[in-house]
Amino acid sequence: MNVEITELPPEPSPAVVDLCRRALDLPEDAAEAPSIVDTLTGRAAAHRPVVMLGAVRHGALVGVLVGSLSAADPRLGHVDLVAVAPTERRQGVGGALLSEAESRLGALGAAEVLLAGNPPHYVWPGIDVRYTPAVCAAQRLGYRQDRTAWNMTAELAEGSAALRSTEAAEQRLAGRGVTVRRGTSDDLPALAAFARSTFGGTWDGELAGSVGRPDAGVHVAERDGEILGFAAYGSARPSWFGPMGTAPAAEGSGIGGVLLRRCLRDQAAAGITAAQIGWVGPVPFYSNAAGARIERVFFLYRKAINRA
Repeated sequence: MNVEITELPPEPSPAVVDLCRRALDLPEDAAEAPSIVDTLTGRAAAHRPVVMLGAVRHGALVGVLVGSLSAADPRLGHVDLVAVAPTERRQGVGGALLSEAESRLGALGAAEVLLAGNPPHYVWPGIDVRYTPAVCAAQRLGYRQDRTAWNMTAELAEGSAALRSTEAAEQRLAGRGVTVRRGTSDDLPALAAFARSTFGGTWDGELAGSVGRPDAGVHVAERDGEILGFAAYGSARPSWFGPMGTAPAAEGSGIGGVLLRRCLRDQAAAGITAAQIGWVGPVPFYSNAAGARIERVFFLYRKAINRA
């Protein structure tokens, strides 16, 4: 195969970003290659061990892999990104990268490797089914599919359901003492505590990536200083919406739809023409509130490995 697998520095070079831009076949992924790489490397490395590997042939970078350990369960390793130059595919480069990643993640304590997003710093739930060579490689290398996830797309063209006005709904909420506003960095401790206590998981980390960052933001609903719900966007990628959560006592009040569309309006104002609602649970809600449709489907894989 005549390819060398080497460890790359945690701060990605322009060559890494350029390779990802060329190797990510779907236009929506290629366009956001700089954000994707930044999220999975520098930002993720501040919170969990990250492994970054390069495949080099004749002095040229032909493949990149980013992996990490789960912050919640260090027995789980994740492969967050594999990118192989189009001219180098089907020559064993991806398999060599994955093999080395398994070894290195095992040396860090992982007992399993997941081809799945590692929240809160992730850019896909798993392998988009349209990346057929990646699906084939996962099965060939002994990974088993254990889940399916999907994203929904909300079109942000003028006049779309996603951008319809929230003014009347906000007035109704105000009549019940509910204030809806843009969140600030000062809100982050209360938002994180609300997310942890109400929903668990890693949404507090995703909120931290949405507040006070360019191309990102959060909107909050509260009453008498008590948070009733939030919606965020841009934590991992500028075009992605989420997470969003409403207190159980406030469900059905219309808060969720207002928060969602306020975020989508921000994204539209930033020039985004279609928002991705990532790793969706309540499909009917997003369909009704924003006219969103299921578009991206992902297979999630896992494999037990021998620790080094």
